[in-house]
Amino acid sequence: MTALHTTALQSLPLLARGKVRDNYAVGDDRILMIASDRLSAFDVIMGEPIPGKGEILTEMALWWFARLGHLCPNHLTGQAPESAVTPAEAAQVRGRSMLVKRLQPVPVEAVVRGYLAGSGWKEYQDSRSVCGVPLPAGLGNASELPEPIFTPAAKAAAGEHDENITYERMVEIVGPVLAAKIRDTSIALYKTAADIARAKGLIIADTKFEFGLDKDGTLVLMDEVLTPDSSRYWPAGDYAAARAAGTNPPSFDKQFVRDWLEAVRIDGQPWNKKPPAPALPAEVIEKTAAKYREALQRLTG
Repeated sequence: MTALHTTALQSLPLLARGKVRDNYAVGDDRILMIASDRLSAFDVIMGEPIPGKGEILTEMALWWFARLGHLCPNHLTGQAPESAVTPAEAAQVRGRSMLVKRLQPVPVEAVVRGYLAGSGWKEYQDSRSVCGVPLPAGLGNASELPEPIFTPAAKAAAGEHDENITYERMVEIVGPVLAAKIRDTSIALYKTAADIARAKGLIIADTKFEFGLDKDGTLVLMDEVLTPDSSRYWPAGDYAAARAAGTNPPSFDKQFVRDWLEAVRIDGQPWNKKPPAPALPAEVIEKTAAKYREALQRLTG
């Protein structure tokens, strides 16, 4: 399978090149969003692409958009992405792109957690709370929460870590009405998606949504949605054993790469998590690609 690390369209102006997606302007009202095969870990982009990753992310996002439209409108135009480029450029676009509406992005990521994991678990151990949301005593790593919680994050500049913030801080940034709308919509999206995934043998431990506003001020779900890059997927069949051991179940994402990077040594020293990243071995690339493929296959059949 041919991998695409970086796009090189000449027919459209480049708007932004993110960790995974390359966004091009299509007129003044649309964006061609192309999911490359790049992979970032610890906010550093790896030099080696993961073959098929961009197509998998796009197929999974489109699958979810089709099932969540009754809860919130999304940014899809319904137009073929290939229609925005020249025939010679179609290969860079086909199967890995969305032609979407251009929106005013909300400068806060909407994170919903149904389980205690990652940074949430670390914070809970210190304060019995996550992003200002108090939680019951006695929870452990990977515990299911009594109810999903909304824990927003302020978007950081390129190359920086997003910052977890309280809901009160979000209200200061976007106002009380929009904050409440985003919170309630995000929790509804998560609950619906978690039920769908559970029927497929998958647990969505947590996820993040991104929203924008259209010219009428309508809240619109945008970017990707519920992919392994934005969500922590666990196999439901492995949950009980992992929970009993106090660990997270194996996730369907880039955790395999993160684990390898944590263990790698450069001149006898751990990698400092700054560019350039160590070169990924072929085995790590293939096992990571297999995790993404398995997540898609389990979810969509």
